Amino acid sequence: MADLKAFAEQLVNLTVKEVNELATILKEEYGIEPAAAAVAVAAGPAAGAAAAAEEKSSFDVVLKSAGSAKLQVVKAVKEACGLGLKEAKDMVDGAPSVVKEGLAKDEAESLKKTLEEAGAEVELK
Repeated sequence: MADLKAFAEQLVNLTVKEVNELATILKEEYGIEPAAAAVAVAAGPAAGAAAAAEEKSSFDVVLKSAGSAKLQVVKAVKEACGLGLKEAKDMVDGAPSVVKEGLAKDEAESLKKTLEEAGAEVELK
């Protein structure tokens, strides 16, 4: 098992030139076309981190500021969160504050759009 881990470590640390040489050897000597594997190995861990960032599934809607139409923003927060008027006002007055956490992308974008239409400055995290 340790040999396989060492081999995997070597594959991950190959340079682009070495990956191309490996692809040529596999194709010419063994008849294997490693196109997809070569791209994955050449991309290395950086591609994995980028893919993980792109696949974010949980978003927080953060109210950065109420803007000029504070009353409209308070009403929008009140409706979106099911809060009372005082709680919604306190949330808007305490900006920056998290309006909702752990939303799916569609829900988060919808809430952001609603709050922005009311005049708020909103950010998704």
